[in-house]
Amino acid sequence: MASDPDPDAAPAIALEGVSVAFGAGASAYTAVADVDLAVAPGEFVAIVGPTGCGKSTLLNVVAGLLAPARGVARFRGRPVAGITIEAGYLFQQDALMPWKTALANIAVALEVAGASRAEADRQGRAWLARVGLARFADRYPHQLSGGQKKRVALAQMLVRDPAVLLMDEPFGPLDAQTRGLMGDLLLSLWSADRKAVLFVTHDLEEAIALADRVVVMSAGPASRIVAEHRIDLPRPRATADIRLEPRFHALQRAIWADLKAEVMKAYGDQFGEVAP
Repeated sequence: MASDPDPDAAPAIALEGVSVAFGAGASAYTAVADVDLAVAPGEFVAIVGPTGCGKSTLLNVVAGLLAPARGVARFRGRPVAGITIEAGYLFQQDALMPWKTALANIAVALEVAGASRAEADRQGRAWLARVGLARFADRYPHQLSGGQKKRVALAQMLVRDPAVLLMDEPFGPLDAQTRGLMGDLLLSLWSADRKAVLFVTHDLEEAIALADRVVVMSAGPASRIVAEHRIDLPRPRATADIRLEPRFHALQRAIWADLKAEVMKAYGDQFGEVAP
């Protein structure tokens, strides 16, 4: 009898011929079609593509929130079946409970897993310190800025020590300066243990500044991967500084050459021909 795959040797995430459809019959809509993607342990992969191309759909397949119509999704070598509890998922919208303090919002992630209140509070306070909010433990979400709430949400995800991080436009609602600071914080925390990350963003510069590899998806329906680019920028990185490097701009031009055609397909019907 074959043994289970070694989760430390297998890809952290593997999508093999994955297609996702919504509806049935003549009204069925194929969101993504025949997607193959592997994320190595410790690799930071960003997905970019036009609005509605299925980027979030792929994250939901990995998380076990959606079942593919065809193909298979694997998490650390094993087929995804049900919710992927070993993954951490950070959404674009805040998922903080408004009636709980910053500390309680983080601690509850451990309490539901069986940790004692004392241990959950101890680890919660340690993570608040790591994200620069040690003095805000007793603040409620409405008393925090957008960036502070996002830092609490990041700590809430990381306190469980997930094996893989799934991030869906996590900094999208923030202003440009705060997004940059959150990117630097994420890279600082990620560099401590190099978990695999699958990061969805509409911001090409953000993708290049953060990732080891950028994957470009086509316009939908039946979206697919049309290009992949290795980001050979040195680490550690400061996101504001790395954007000044000539190599950053070369990568941006190369990836935009692939992405622009798909964006034009997605918006062509609305805006017509757009000059380069």
